[in-house]
Parts: sequence; C-alpha cells; structure tokens
Amino acid sequence: MSAAIASAAPAPTLESLALRHQTLVAGERNTFTLRMHRALSWLQRAQQTQPGEDDDVAFIALWIAFNAAYAQDAGQAVGSTSEQQRFRNFLTEVCRLDEDRALEALVWQVFPGPVRVLLDNRYLFQPFWDALNNPRADGSTPTYWRESFDEARQRVHRALAHQDTERVLYEVFVRLYTLRNQLMHGGATWSSSVNRAQVRDGRALLARVLPVLLDVMMRHPGQFHGRPFYPVVHD
Repeated sequence: MSAAIASAAPAPTLESLALRHQTLVAGERNTFTLRMHRALSWLQRAQQTQPGEDDDVAFIALWIAFNAAYAQDAGQAVGSTSEQQRFRNFLTEVCRLDEDRALEALVWQVFPGPVRVLLDNRYLFQPFWDALNNPRADGSTPTYWRESFDEARQRVHRALAHQDTERVLYEVFVRLYTLRNQLMHGGATWSSSVNRAQVRDGRALLARVLPVLLDVMMRHPGQFHGRPFYPVVHD
C-alpha cells in the first residue's frame, strides 16, 4: 500500500455530509442539492439499523441513495441509456475528481474481504442466472456463463495489478446491481438464510463506498448538475 493510500483522510460521516449539504443549500437551492437531500435521507435510513439487522432493507435504502445521487435527466427517456452505462460514466467521473484518492484507498483496503467475496460469487453474476433461466432443450443448464465469469475475474485481476480503481468499482457495482435486481424484483425472501452472505457483504461495501461518492460530488457540485428524473412538482 502506498503512503498516499495509507494516509487517506478519514471516511466522511452522515453528519459531515449533512453539514456540507447545508452549506451548499445556504448558497443556492437547486436540482443538485435536491438530489443530495434525497440521497442523504436514504443513507440516514440505512444507518438506522445496525449491521446484521435487516440487511435487506438497509441495502435497498443504500441503493436508492446511490440512485438519487447519480441518476440525472439529460433530456433522454429513462430507458434510453442502460443503467449500468450510466453508473459506469458516473463512477468514472467521481474517480477522476477524487483528489484525496479516498475511493482508491477504500478499494485496496476492502478488497481482501467483501469485495473479493462479491466478485467470486456466481449468484451475483447475471449471466449465471440468464443461463439458468434459459435451459437447453434437454433441460440442462448452459455452461457459457462460466467463460464470461472467468473473463470478468481476469479483468478484475488486471485492474488490480494496474490499480485501476474505476474498473474495480465498476465490476463491483455490476454485481451489486444484480443483487439489487434480486431484491427489488421479488427474487429473494426477506431475511432469507439462502442469500445472507451477499446481502450482508453488499450492504457493508455500499455503506462504505456511498459516503465517499457523496462527499466527492458535494466538493464538485458543478460537475453533477443534471436534473433528477422525478423533480419536485408543486400543484
């Protein structure tokens, strides 16, 4: 670990983020401060439960906070650009603006634990489910997903070798997006013992990454000025 990474600033807290948001609001209320207000409200909800307590709801709240932060209306229909491409563009921009290299520090410090588990978990790899849900004529499950799975792991290992923080974060969020779909589309039972590990680790990882993302955004509000898809409408 480099000295720059080892000496990274402490992670932002909900309280420090709220204070930064209040400063921005005092200057001007706009669509960016609205998105941050929404994101912080869901982050606060997620933090109302301790780790291990209702991890499903906490993960969903954290993902909603992430959505509130990065989803911006650029004059296109909601479905015109894939969600994965939108959050990849978002992560690329945040990593570029992260002068303190806080995300870099987080990735390398967390990777030996939940990140590695997340990336090696086939149940968070969407092609696995695509193959399972589209069996061969004889009823067997196609194995093409295994090649894609190995290729994805190789991409991550290359990214790690080059300390490509944006690529590692993107691969992590692709897996978290599959977990999000499982929960939001009724593909899991609440508090089920079947998928506890990925929900627990997904929550823990997102809970650490999200405050850093919000902090970088609020340090550079001019770079994230897009409107929310669902603005406040006063009748």
